[in-house]
Amino acid sequence: MEGIAKQLKRGISRQFSTGSMRRTFSRQFSRQTSLDPRRNNMRFSFGRQSSLDPIRRSPIHDEQFNVPENLDTTMHLLFLACRGDVKGVEDLLNEGIDVNSIDLDGRTALHIAACEGHLEVVKLLLSRKANIDARDRWGSTACADAKYYGNVEIYNVLKARGAKAPKTRKTPMAVANPQDVPEYELNPLELQVRKSDGISKGSYQVAKWNGTKVTVKILDMDSYSDPESINAFKHELTLLEKVRHPNVVQFVGAVTQKIPMMIVSEYHPKGHLASYLQKKGRLSPSKFWRCSLDIARGMNYLHECKPDPIIHCDLKPKNVLLDNGGQLKISGFGLIKLSRISPDKVKLAPGTPIDPSDIYMAPEIYQDEVCDRSVDTYSFGVILYEMIEGVLPFHPKSPEEAVKLMCLEKKRPSFKSKSRNCPPDLKELIDECWHPEPVARPTFSEIIVRLDRIVGQCSKQGWWKDTFKLRWK
Repeated sequence: MEGIAKQLKRGISRQFSTGSMRRTFSRQFSRQTSLDPRRNNMRFSFGRQSSLDPIRRSPIHDEQFNVPENLDTTMHLLFLACRGDVKGVEDLLNEGIDVNSIDLDGRTALHIAACEGHLEVVKLLLSRKANIDARDRWGSTACADAKYYGNVEIYNVLKARGAKAPKTRKTPMAVANPQDVPEYELNPLELQVRKSDGISKGSYQVAKWNGTKVTVKILDMDSYSDPESINAFKHELTLLEKVRHPNVVQFVGAVTQKIPMMIVSEYHPKGHLASYLQKKGRLSPSKFWRCSLDIARGMNYLHECKPDPIIHCDLKPKNVLLDNGGQLKISGFGLIKLSRISPDKVKLAPGTPIDPSDIYMAPEIYQDEVCDRSVDTYSFGVILYEMIEGVLPFHPKSPEEAVKLMCLEKKRPSFKSKSRNCPPDLKELIDECWHPEPVARPTFSEIIVRLDRIVGQCSKQGWWKDTFKLRWK
């Protein structure tokens, strides 16, 4: 037993055993019941780990460590393969144990023997029809592992049998030290992207991650050689990683150590506010109030982030997502390339294109001037107008004409809604939000207070009776 413990201390691959599995003689693939986190599992290690595992685990140093007497059959097979015990492996296979049994990490005895350099075990497993191209949870094969650990003879045997070593390419964010792999790193094999939808440049795709629907932004292949694209990807990732708020889109994780690189965030099946407004037009007072406060709270959180505020610079209905519970969430921040002049001042990075038809764009951005958080307040004012009136400012003029009227001529559209839907205090707030002078615009913390006050006054007058009965329909 002491000899077995010493062998176990050599390795660094995660393995678990429940110690309660009965031997099975079925020929099917089966994972250990140790996957159930509710069980009191004992963690132990052996053998070299997968060549593609991004986490380098340390061997166990407990001198008192012993192998459980009731070790399950899969772990027994992998352990004997790790020791290079040809006779022991053969005996287990003769008893009916599946040669392709896998552990928690999807590794077979062939993976283990290839890593450890046990040629005779590899030959035995191949003679028993071991799956030569089986992939572990990280996508590595026995052939790739043999090559990684310098086991040339085994690599040549596997190649001669037709094995394929997965091609791996380093990403621009790949780390040299596996200990530096970021905590948010996800296993790309756990993401099931709907490839039938097609992957366009920088597009967002619907995917499933561990059974949960998520949104995945996939970096297009042309961007890996473009430093600016990589920097933009890193910047967006940095911002998403640090924000947590009910009215800001939730970051799930990212893939940065494998190609393609991806950013994963929560999925919103109801789409964005732009499509909702296009469908519904003018919002009811209750929906308007809820939308306004959700956006204001999300933006206030971004603006109050430390040490530097997150200035959106592209706040518009398409970047406001709707969830199933009726909440709005801000997205799309960090996508505009900005040059930070000071903690509170930014400017569009040189060469950043400006959309002349973007009606939500503040005059400072339109004229390529230094700007601050008030540019988002301006955009919010335009969104408020659209939600009240059901149309864009200066409709039916083209967006390009409307942008010139607002940004260059400093004109503002008139309100056509009844005072019941748009009381004087609300009109005054909107006028301040899209004021031509940035210093005259209120902060979002002030906006939240004023919106609360307005809805309170309207409720007292009996105007907005369905304030607390919002449902997205």
